Amino acid sequence: MSTEVAELVDRARRALESYHDVEVDPDGALTFRHGDVPCAVQAMELAEGLTVLSLTCVVAWDLPDDRDLAVSAAERAGQGLFGTLGVVHTERGMDVTLRYAAPAEGLALPALGTLLMLVVSTASQLRGELLGKAAEHSSTPAAGN
Repeated sequence: MSTEVAELVDRARRALESYHDVEVDPDGALTFRHGDVPCAVQAMELAEGLTVLSLTCVVAWDLPDDRDLAVSAAERAGQGLFGTLGVVHTERGMDVTLRYAAPAEGLALPALGTLLMLVVSTASQLRGELLGKAAEHSSTPAAGN
């Protein structure tokens, strides 16, 4: 891990610790939970002088693999400013993640913390919306029943 990457991860850790208990994984990634949303932060140097932070939040998992729910998630993704929403179809249903990557060198700790919290609070809000819609879909009788 380069010095720039290590310094950026350390700054992200200090910024996040204002809001959450943060774990440092053996590979240097940061992990924490925002409510029920697990999150991970990594840094990487894309090119000399361009070091970025990458934040991944697992919004929901094992949701019903329902077309309307997937469309709702896609519509919500188009409304977001902070992050890219991903939907993965698995054997147990749908998993939804929110990912955000941005250059973060030079940001003051309060600004860095605010930026990261904008993303994770969006993930938590989205989780609530999706779980609510999933509950609506599971309580609605299937067509023809």
